[in-house]
Amino acid sequence: MRVVVLLGALLARVFAGAFAGGGTRRWGRGRTEDLRAAAQEAKDAAASAFYELDTAQRDLRISVETVTAAEDTPQAARAAAEFGALGARVDAASQEYITVVDAHDLDGPALDADTANRARHALLAARQRLLETKGELERYARGIAPLLERAESQLAQVAPAVERARQALREATGALDAARAAGLRAEEQAAALAALGPELRRLNEGAGRHGVQATIRRAEEVLRRAGAIAAEAGRLPARAEEIDRRLASLRTRAEAITTRAGQVEPVLSELRRRFSAACWQDLQRVPEQAEASVRQAQERLRQARRAREEQRFGDATDAIKAVHALLGRTDEAVSAAGERLRRLNEVSFDPRKEIDRTRFVIRDAQRLAMTGRSVPEPRHAGPLDAAVERLERAVAGLEEGGRHPDYWAFLLETEAVRAVVAAVVEDIRGPR
Repeated sequence: MRVVVLLGALLARVFAGAFAGGGTRRWGRGRTEDLRAAAQEAKDAAASAFYELDTAQRDLRISVETVTAAEDTPQAARAAAEFGALGARVDAASQEYITVVDAHDLDGPALDADTANRARHALLAARQRLLETKGELERYARGIAPLLERAESQLAQVAPAVERARQALREATGALDAARAAGLRAEEQAAALAALGPELRRLNEGAGRHGVQATIRRAEEVLRRAGAIAAEAGRLPARAEEIDRRLASLRTRAEAITTRAGQVEPVLSELRRRFSAACWQDLQRVPEQAEASVRQAQERLRQARRAREEQRFGDATDAIKAVHALLGRTDEAVSAAGERLRRLNEVSFDPRKEIDRTRFVIRDAQRLAMTGRSVPEPRHAGPLDAAVERLERAVAGLEEGGRHPDYWAFLLETEAVRAVVAAVVEDIRGPR
């Protein structure tokens, strides 16, 4: 019996050695290796889940940054806050996984079956937590999809807008160089272009720093301002020629008005000799005023020429406008004396023409007021009747004036009557 027992033990060791590849491992050791392999598989799966969660979080962070950069709205702020809360849960799940991995050395020689089994369960639990957290990220991503789509649409506008702004700056620089090559300093345009330097720097810093909408608005503003600079620089040669032409024209006009101003005094002498004081006394200071205005215009003309020589085109243009206005007023004042004499001569020779002209206007308006009616409207008849009375009083005053009637007052009154009648005619025709 003892031999049989020994033989059985020997056969058992032989078979055990055969199954172990000739080694001395026992059956319990094989189970440990199986559990180690299962734990390693769980560890690999958890590592894959950890990597996927980390990738999803990084991708989603980019999406959230896109949304917050594109718009400053309550929805974007809420999305960012929710992502921050999700980030805390991601960090917690990741830390749990790292803690489990650090706590279990699956390659250690002292790993036993129980330890391997506990490691496997811990790793599976960590993986499940990672997967659940990744699912939260995916649900969050679906929730902000409309915001992200809108933000990406806005973000797609940034690059073209910035490129258009840069192209406009290049064109402005080219136009400035061309103006300088033509002998023009273009200092105003150069200063305006230099002022766009900080804006270009902000554009280059990108929408991530300054926001999508702010960047697009800045690009549009740079485009507008650079385009204006290029246009102004391109117009400089023609502008210089135009200023030269206007300066020459104004110089000639000033000389002509100076000559005409010298002729006012003889006109006034004739007015004084032939007509009552009421007809010419408001013109007494015309020669003096004309002379002063011409002097002032000539001084402003010198200022305009000096500004042109210094290529201060804006100042030159302003001075030219001032000269034009001064000469215009002087021309009107000088012309007024001659026109006054002409009209007084005409009415003194034959006042009937002025009277008939005014009566015709009144009668024409009266016929229009009666068209389609048996009785005119009071609001039309009243002013027309008053106009007739005013004309009759003006005629009577002219006849009562003796040898030197106030022809000028008569002319002013007939003009006023015709103006009243014209207003009535306009009122009649309006509704029709």
